[in-house]
Amino acid sequence: MEYAVLGGGALGLMAAYRLTQAGHSVMVFEREGMAGGLASSFKVGDTWLEKFYHHIFRSDKMAIQVIEELGLGDRLEWQHPRTVSMVGGENHQLDDPISLLKFKPLTMYERLRVGATLAFLKVANPSWLEGKTADPWLRHWMGARPYQMIFETLFVGKFGKLYDQIALPWFWARIHDRTSQLGYVRGGFQLVYERLVEYITQHDGKVLLNTTVEEVIQKEKGWTIKTNQGSWDFDRVISTLPTRLSCKLILALPEEYRQKYDWGQAYGAQCLILALDRKLTDSYWINICDRGYPFTGIFEHTNFRDPAEYGGRHLVYLGNYRPMDDPIFKKDKEELIKEFTPAIQKLAPNFQTDWIQESWLFSAPYAQPIVTTDYRQHIPSLQPPLPNLWIANMFQIYPHDRGQNYSLELADKLVKQIL
Repeated sequence: MEYAVLGGGALGLMAAYRLTQAGHSVMVFEREGMAGGLASSFKVGDTWLEKFYHHIFRSDKMAIQVIEELGLGDRLEWQHPRTVSMVGGENHQLDDPISLLKFKPLTMYERLRVGATLAFLKVANPSWLEGKTADPWLRHWMGARPYQMIFETLFVGKFGKLYDQIALPWFWARIHDRTSQLGYVRGGFQLVYERLVEYITQHDGKVLLNTTVEEVIQKEKGWTIKTNQGSWDFDRVISTLPTRLSCKLILALPEEYRQKYDWGQAYGAQCLILALDRKLTDSYWINICDRGYPFTGIFEHTNFRDPAEYGGRHLVYLGNYRPMDDPIFKKDKEELIKEFTPAIQKLAPNFQTDWIQESWLFSAPYAQPIVTTDYRQHIPSLQPPLPNLWIANMFQIYPHDRGQNYSLELADKLVKQIL
């Protein structure tokens, strides 16, 4: 069988890898110049760095398995970097039960109440939480003050005016799936995706970069993929693109399917990355719980990895999730640096722009689905009502949050279903 795989992110590459392992011919179409999708990287000195901050958790069993399967297990390193929440202009460690018990902004009673709520979510079955929105549920069980102090601003920062519409199972995944120990592939996760590309191309497959799919045309037998680089015919097609984009490209999809699944909203992601000549903070991950900041969080990668890996550079991500028509996506990095500097100085009062040696700016559409309580009703099956076509993407990993592990896991599940 000859397969077309649309999208060269974690899901698409993993599906192509499994198909080539089974002896099939595969061609992957990726519009970007680098494989890996949202986990793709660029070079800082001689080392890969992700365009958007990444790590894995101890619970990410499929990601760990794939890394080991690809012969990169000796590069997978685990640490417990410091995660803090900024409340009232001060950073307080909050990354495990012990740090919660010591969390000074809350009274002991409030700490215990928050801890009990999080402990319940850690063991709960997500089906118990269906139909509930996170905002009122957390406010009720944690208490209004602790919820507003720690979590409400994070919801607003990530989802804007839609913050109070987010389904509770989405928040469940943020608690249930995460561990305080974080893993990283020494040299960058791009090594995983380059290894997948290498295997695919060595086993009767191709990965076409800088190739944008323009239309997916159903034939009497099989499919034609029309791109900016030409057209190809295939027996079968797997689209790992967002469902809405798949609906635009695959005109043969029935109207009933479109009405049900061409649905929902997603925000775009943006990361401004600064390479500094010195350390900015003492933490890897800073959740900003105070209002009025122009970015959702600040993530100092080199408090997780050694700056020596990047030629002594100290690397800081400033991340945002916004509606895709937000003006922030039209600003260049110099505008953002100017806009962000006063906020950075609140976190690190000595910061000056002359600390910046290099900077990079990346954005991606459809990066964060807006998971409302009716989200589950609009999750399509892996096989739409057309022969030899499959659609698999982040939408279908619900209730888990987007991440490399669940993309790899879904690809594995998909190929087992196909074969």
